[in-house]
This record gives sequence, C-alpha cells and structure tokens, in this order.
Amino acid sequence: MKNIRVLASVLLLLFISGQTVRLADGSAAGETRYTVLMMGNKAGYESSIANPAGGSRLYYEFNDRGRGPKITEDIVVDKDGIPSTTHNAGIDYYKAPVEEYFSLSSGNASWKNRAEAGRQQRSGAAFYVSISGVPEETAILARALLVASGGKLPLLPAGEAAIEKRREMKVEVRGQSRTIVQYAITGLDFTPIPIWLEPDGKFFALVSGSWFAVVPEGSEALAETLAKAQDEFDNQRAATLARTLAHKPANGLAFVHAALFDSETATLHRNYTVVIAGNKITAVGEEGKVTLPPKVEVIDASDKTLLPGLWDMHVHLDANDGLLHMAAGVTSVRDMGNDMERLLETRDRFDKGSQIGPRVLMAGFLDGRGPYSGPTKVFADSELEVRENIDKYSKRGYVQIKIYSSIKPELVPLIAKLAHEHGMRVSGHVPAFMTAEQFVMDGVDEIQHMNFIFLNFMFDQVKDTRTPARFTEVALHGAEIDPSSAPVRSFIKLLQEHRTVLDPTLNAFEGMFTDRPGIMSATYAEVGDRMPTQIRRGFLYGGLEVPPGMDQRYRDSFQQMLKMTKTLYESGIPIVAGTDALAGFNLHRELELYEQAGIPAPKVLQLATLGAARTMKRDQELGAIQAGKLADMILVDGDPVSRITDIRKVRTVVKDGIVYQTKELYAAVGVRP
Repeated sequence: MKNIRVLASVLLLLFISGQTVRLADGSAAGETRYTVLMMGNKAGYESSIANPAGGSRLYYEFNDRGRGPKITEDIVVDKDGIPSTTHNAGIDYYKAPVEEYFSLSSGNASWKNRAEAGRQQRSGAAFYVSISGVPEETAILARALLVASGGKLPLLPAGEAAIEKRREMKVEVRGQSRTIVQYAITGLDFTPIPIWLEPDGKFFALVSGSWFAVVPEGSEALAETLAKAQDEFDNQRAATLARTLAHKPANGLAFVHAALFDSETATLHRNYTVVIAGNKITAVGEEGKVTLPPKVEVIDASDKTLLPGLWDMHVHLDANDGLLHMAAGVTSVRDMGNDMERLLETRDRFDKGSQIGPRVLMAGFLDGRGPYSGPTKVFADSELEVRENIDKYSKRGYVQIKIYSSIKPELVPLIAKLAHEHGMRVSGHVPAFMTAEQFVMDGVDEIQHMNFIFLNFMFDQVKDTRTPARFTEVALHGAEIDPSSAPVRSFIKLLQEHRTVLDPTLNAFEGMFTDRPGIMSATYAEVGDRMPTQIRRGFLYGGLEVPPGMDQRYRDSFQQMLKMTKTLYESGIPIVAGTDALAGFNLHRELELYEQAGIPAPKVLQLATLGAARTMKRDQELGAIQAGKLADMILVDGDPVSRITDIRKVRTVVKDGIVYQTKELYAAVGVRP
C-alpha cells in the first residue's frame, strides 16, 4: 500500500489536474488524437500527450450500446521503453471503477488492479501489460520489443512477448503521404496482434478486422485499408495451418470399437463401426456387421465416444475463432451478426479448406439508428429500409434475420412477414419498449438470451432494454421471478402455441452475475490454466460491478435462470445451444450449465447436435451419424452421455471428411492440450 501511495503522488506531480493547455478546437497542446471505430462507425476517441519525464498520458473512451470504458493511463518509461510507473483510472466497459497501479524500481516490480496484486524481483527487463490499458499501450510494448534483444521481452505478471516486422506501406493522411509499418506481436493473444507504427516508432493505428479500430482522427477511411493489409498475412498463416493440420484419408476412414451417440434417440450404442468415404458417411453398424473397404485408414475408438459434430448457434466469427471452434468439436456455427463481406469471405475460406473452421450459417443483423445502436452498418428505420435489407441478405445466402434492440417495435411484424416470405427465420433481442410476449405474437421464431425472458415480467421496471439495465436489473431482480408462477405459465403457453425457440446463452450471464475480481471465472475454471498467460488474466477480472450487499442476490438471479431453463425445457420449448462468447470453450460450459439446470446429459447432447440441425432445416445432411449424411463427427476421450463435462475431452474432429487432431489445433493458438 505504501508503494501505491508513493506512485500516486509521483503521478500527480507529473500530471497536475487542470494544467493542460487547450487549443481553440478543444484539443490539448501537443496532443495526438485517434478515432475509435466499431464496425466502421465512430464510437469514441483516444488521445495521447507526451510526458516530459518519458512516456505519455493516454485517454480512451467509446460508447458501445451504453457500455464502454473511460480510461486515463499515465505511463512513464525508461530509456529502453520499459514502463517504470503506470497508473490507470476511470471506468471499464461495464462502468465498474478502474484503479490500476504498477511500479518498477531497482528491480522491484509491484502491481495492483481489480483482479491482481503482486510483486516480483527482476534481474532484467520485463514489461507490465495493464489489464485495463489503453490501446496505445500496445505501441509502447512494440517499441520496447524493437530495441530488446532478439525482439523478445518477458511479461509481467508472466509470459513472453515477441515482435516481427511484416511490411511497410504508404498511406495518405490529411492530404499528405506517410510511410507506416505493420508489426505483429505474439504472446498476448491466441494469434499475433497486428499494430501499425510510424518509422520512428510512434503509434499510428490498431485494427481488429471490421469490429474495432483506432486510427488517426480524420483518417477513418484508412481502417478498412489497414484491415485488408493485415488480412494478407493472417490469411497466409491460416492457409499454412490448413495445409499442415488437415488430413484427408486417401482411401477413406473407419472408426472401430466406438461407443456411438445416436442423436435421434439420445442413446449410446456400444462397439460400433463407422465408415467414411470422401465427405460422406457410407456405413454405420454394429461391430462385425460392417465390411471395411480395402486400405481404409482405421482409428481405434475403444473407450471413446463418437458423436455428431457440435453446433454453436450464437457466434460472431472473428479471426481466431475457426481454430478454437474446431478444436472444441464445433463443426457448425450460426453467425448472429457480422460485417457482411468479411463474413462471406471467411465462410468461403472455411468451405474451400484454405482456412480451418466450421460450417457457417448466417443471420443478418438489423438495428435502428440511435445512441444505443448495435455494431452494424445495416440499419432499418423505415419500411423501405426493411425491405431493401432483407432482400439483400436473402440474395447473399443468409438464412435468418436477427432483430436488435433499437428496431422500432412497429416494424417487427413487417420484418417477420418479409423474412418468412424469403424463407428466412426471424429472431433477436426483444426491442426496447416492447415485451417478449409482443415480440412472439408479432411473428418471430426465436428469442436470443435468457435475460429477455426475465425482462418480459419486468416491463414496468425496464422498458428501455437498449441500455445495460437489461443486465443489471435482471441481476438485481431475476431472483424474484418464479418459473412456476401464473404469469410465467401463461407466457410459456404462448411460446408453445407459436413454437418459439430459445437461445439462452447462459454462460454469458454466469460470467456477468457470478464472476468476482481476483477469482478464476467459473466459466473458465476447467480450462483457464491451459490458456496463454495474458488471456488467463482476463478470466480473473470479474463480472458486473455488484452493489453493496447484493452479492448473493446476483448469484440467486443466475440460479433462477437455471430453474427457468429447466421449466422451459420440460414444457417442450426448443432450446438451442449458443454462446455469444469465447469460441469453443464456452460451448462446453453452456452444455454443462444445461445439465446443471436439470436437462439430462443425453438430451443436452441431442439439442447441441440434431436439435440444432433440425432448427436450421439441415437435419437431412447433418446432426446425426447416419449413412448418407455429411461426415461431421467428433471422437471424445470419455463418456459425455454419462458425464457431460467429458465433452471437453475432444481428441479427433472430422468435418466434411477431413480429419483434425485437437492437440495440434490448440497448439496453433497457444493453448495447452
């Protein structure tokens, strides 16, 4: 505590409040400003002011549907660019207070943040990566790596980072030609993080696909150019992995001695043989009753379970996700909102085999304009825009429309009608100022997220569900909603009549409601220690900020979600397993939570395989291990039919007849098997 107080005093001396000189345009003297973009839309900004003592004062904020951080980071670095002091203050993405400190003096490193407090004695250089840092901190790390021996540095609290130069590129900034350099940093994430610097090492931009970008103010149009330049390297890496990790048996493949999960009956058949030729299943039967083709490649599945490939019915595909999904046994996904062109490109690479990833079904995202608009370029505030966008999605091969929170309620019936005329499903968030009951009656096929079920009974308290109140109010009052009460029974009857499907994403609410700072997230408790070090740190951060005295209430509200899930399942409401979270690992947790809720493990596996395929009308070719269907299946080292948690032990994955070994896929993203 003493060191923290000293550090705070030093930082106050360096940056005395109110001493910054402001110019006529509102910027500070010597300030560099950047625009924060989300899905191409301006969402906030970052600013940087040089610190005479060495280092910078950084400020960062953005608005994402009422969420988003406001962080000031004061960082002082030594002659080698290594931070000697760091202080971050403000609020995080969910508006919880941020107070993070780091100091390094005479080899003594100490740090404290929401999730961690620690000390280390260092004999050499090491870089502390803030858990609440501003994007430009990545550039500070890049500069330190560029002058470090071998381009590598130990990280604090643990890990190692390395840097490589990718390319130089000329761009135009405010009418002037400038040279910028793309580097890639490893050791922070599952795959290398690209960052753009000027030749002198100054931060220029940080771009993550089409989802997120920090670019110089006035040069927002560059974001897509930089993303495409990054894609060249990422796609080359993906193609190399696809060539080296994918195995196509020359004379077919046979699993023998397998315990086969029959997804039609949700039962297990012992000692079965399954034969694959090309991308199709050609024979399935009891041991001794199936003739193996000559020279077929044989996998002994003794003491293992063979299941259809899993489905994740709620994803937003990003760069790393293909490998993570496949390693976890997820061979089909439904993307619930993404940049259209990038998603189509990603799906095509998966289908062609130039990148490892699952089959992709696409849902088109629709939202209204406003301060809480979702991350999209597609808006529908009028009947004309609804018609044009649904037609566009249909022509590009989308099979579903996802309605988001700022859509005008009066447009929902039209969206449902037009989408159904195009043969598309309709689902989504329940829009603001509308109940889930009205949403169902207006013709939607499915509701995303369990919190919207609870909000149906909280309409007097929460009418505007565009804001974070759709989480916090459910955390505070969800425990009060009885799944056996008359209002809930009446609502369930409506769901039954309309055959409405539910996509609960329970894992997301488990994290929000029950994670606590400094304690490994329950969602990742089984896998956290296998992750890259910096990823693991994030699992200690905690969920929503819990008001005083409400810790047990938040936990009880999540338990009530589990009870509601069981009630809905037992009432015959179809449930599909989706995550809306970290690829692969979170689907395993979602399935575990269904069993915790009271759904028998065989039925959980059924809904995550054949149930999903039926919902998406793909059950004629997917969802079951049967002759004539596509060869998508997983071999599990254990018996998830008896112990659902064994679903985490996927060893071999087959998608479209191509064979992958899970340990090799995980190694490619820095995850220990």
